[in-house]
Amino acid sequence: MSRHTLSPYTRLGYVHLSVSDIERSLAFYQHSLGLQVHRRKDNGAALGAGQDDLLVLTEQPGAVKPRRHTGLYHFAILVPSRKELARSIKNIIDTKTSITGGADHLVSEALYLDDPDGNGIEIYRDRPRATWEEENGQVKMAVNPLDYQGILAEIESDNGEWSGLHIDTVLGHMHLHVAHLAESTTFYEKVIGFDLMATMMGTAAFLSAGGYHHHLGINTWQGEGAPAPPSNAVGLRYFTINLADLEDRAALIGRLKEAGVLQREHEEGVFIQDPSGNGIVLIDNG
Repeated sequence: MSRHTLSPYTRLGYVHLSVSDIERSLAFYQHSLGLQVHRRKDNGAALGAGQDDLLVLTEQPGAVKPRRHTGLYHFAILVPSRKELARSIKNIIDTKTSITGGADHLVSEALYLDDPDGNGIEIYRDRPRATWEEENGQVKMAVNPLDYQGILAEIESDNGEWSGLHIDTVLGHMHLHVAHLAESTTFYEKVIGFDLMATMMGTAAFLSAGGYHHHLGINTWQGEGAPAPPSNAVGLRYFTINLADLEDRAALIGRLKEAGVLQREHEEGVFIQDPSGNGIVLIDNG
């Protein structure tokens, strides 16, 4: 199979999740995270920070979160500055929203929490790319304690009311549970065209376009060979990859055909699944 790297202008678009109670989820995502409702329909909604959609929700009454499965580990909301991360953290404190942890990853600072259905969320800010380091040919990342006090000090003199996520907030990366790490890494690197940026203990890999630390994380932390979730599960329906141009699209479609990956038309592009059944919609923005 011919090697092709995605354009450095490749970006993620939005993530589409199944939730069990749309009203409960909307209250959480607006109140605790500061997302705005862009569009609403009977059983779902599209949300963002005022520009493009970042999150689409579809209600599936009675849906449950199964144990030991592939699918969503977390989706990651990237805010444009440390000050904006501080504002998000303060709102989470003010709204008494539970968190699951926080970490300094060297390339970024991140806070972790779950939505009411247990869907994982990361809110993070990047450090300047010029400060990122390499180690053994990979982007150096770590899981160090998060400096909450230092982050919140960014807004000590900020007396204004928080009005939600900054308009420049985007979907920074996706992190997925997969069944087999080597198989999934090969798919995302050789077929999709991401570059492998880092690995972790033989159980996780991080890939990206354009030298970013990662647009995609994959792991086998649910166990090697974990099954796909059942049809009545909350969690990932698909996430979108915004392709840079028609040339990138044509090359990627060719690699998908060569690899025998089933393609299905979607209203916004092409729907595919990775080897673990995780859904992806490829969107041509050229």
